Formats: sequence, structure tokens, C-alpha cells
Amino acid sequence: MLILNSGGTFNKRYNPLTGELEIPFDNEVIDRVLKSADFDYDLAGVVYKDSLEMDMNDRKMLASIIMESKDDVFIIIHGTDTINITAEFLSEIFEDRKIILTGAMNPFEIDNVEASLNLGIAIGFAKANPKNGVYITMSGFIEPCQNLVKNRALGKFELVK
Repeated sequence: MLILNSGGTFNKRYNPLTGELEIPFDNEVIDRVLKSADFDYDLAGVVYKDSLEMDMNDRKMLASIIMESKDDVFIIIHGTDTINITAEFLSEIFEDRKIILTGAMNPFEIDNVEASLNLGIAIGFAKANPKNGVYITMSGFIEPCQNLVKNRALGKFELVK
């Protein structure tokens, strides 16, 4: 299993110099969650961006890493605003892998429960050996990517079957 960090709200931290929430160029938040699981995972920081700033080159980079990896199970930490775009892009490329995208509506630094829960659900699902496909886990759901979307008005993810 390979965990890829692409940034997003999950990773945001308060910068006391600027007064803003920023995505740092590190994997500190994910490392903290994984340490509590007491299990070694391969983790790579790939793109450290808000998902609204992600573009097709960033998605192609994620796909290239997945394509070149010896792993067949991937968890991608991703911003929630464009998680569906990335998931759909990856689902058009990969039929022989298990790819699970997750993120958080609130930064880990502000609410560590939601981020930890989402990553924990993703890891548990990956360990349950699901069938190949691209999934999103958010708001207590884990579904094929086309079945789960962000409801911006309610601030949560919902089923759209």
C-alpha cells in the first residue's frame, strides 16, 4: 500500500506570521495519524496544493506515480473541492488497481477527529482487499467515486446513486 499526499484542507496549518491556513511542504499531519496506527506504510508527498489549485499536470503526476509503482493499493490524501475530478480522471486510466481518495472538510490542526477517521476508514477498507476501482471515503462513506459527491450547501459528502 502506498499513501500519496497531495495536500488539501486535511494538511492545512495556521501560519502565525501571515495569519492564514497554508498547506506546508511536508507530511507531518499524515505521519501523526499513521504513527497512532502503529503500522509502517509507504508515504510519499506528491503535490502540496489546495485542490482548487490542482491542474491536469498534477493529476497526470499522480497517475504516473501509480502506474510506475509496484503497489496495487493506493490511498490519496486530496482536497475535497476537486476530489471527484481527480477520481474520475484516475478511473479512466486504471482498472487493475485499488485507489482510495480521502481528505477532510476541516484541517487536522483544527479538528483531528474527522481527518483521522477518514484516513482510518480508507486504510481499513484498503486492508479488506476491495475489488479494483477508484473509491472516495468521506463523511463516513466509502463508495465508488461516481457515487459520492460533495454537497457544498451542507458541507458534507452524500450518496448520488
